[in-house]
Amino acid sequence: MSIHKSYAVFGLGRYGLAVAKELAESGADVMAVDADEALVQDAAAELAVCKCADITDPDAIRQLGISNVDVVIIAMAGNLEASVMAVTLCKDAGVPTVIAKCGSEMHRRILLRVGADKVVFPENESGMRLAKNLLSSGFVDMIELSRNVSMVELEVRSEWCGCSLQELNLRKKYSINVVAIRSDDGVSTDIDPHLPLNAGMKLIVIADVNRLARLK
Repeated sequence: MSIHKSYAVFGLGRYGLAVAKELAESGADVMAVDADEALVQDAAAELAVCKCADITDPDAIRQLGISNVDVVIIAMAGNLEASVMAVTLCKDAGVPTVIAKCGSEMHRRILLRVGADKVVFPENESGMRLAKNLLSSGFVDMIELSRNVSMVELEVRSEWCGCSLQELNLRKKYSINVVAIRSDDGVSTDIDPHLPLNAGMKLIVIADVNRLARLK
């Protein structure tokens, strides 16, 4: 996923607002939605597109134009019924990717069963981290080590397949340091720079966050 996709965030509590703000501040097209008019008005001071709507209402979903959105983030872990309805309506509308916040393992299973593509526990994944993962095309996961440095799990790109790390020289080209390789055999930190990469591998790298855009 990337900045070039369109996003909608349902639920403007602390988590949902953090996701929406991070997406918007990175230049992404994001629509923030909540049924609470007061929350919508507060968010409107920081977000360009805020809508007050009942996202469990099929008519409201159609009026929002959700079928044209690439990614919907449903940030209402405290209301399972509303989350289930929102996931179902979004998938019925043809949204390619629906991500839902959950409050328990049972809720996670239910949301996945009704069609959510990914379910996150807010205590394990902050709204800001989720947004950065969404914006970072090809990134499997991102962990902030400090304000300026992150550890990123990166998919091996098709154009890298068959090439070794020595041949790619990613450190010079992208200013990133490969610290491990994940494959079907597990994670290895004993990296052979001459080993040809393949599509089944993922690179675990450390990079300056200001230079990660080079990988998009």
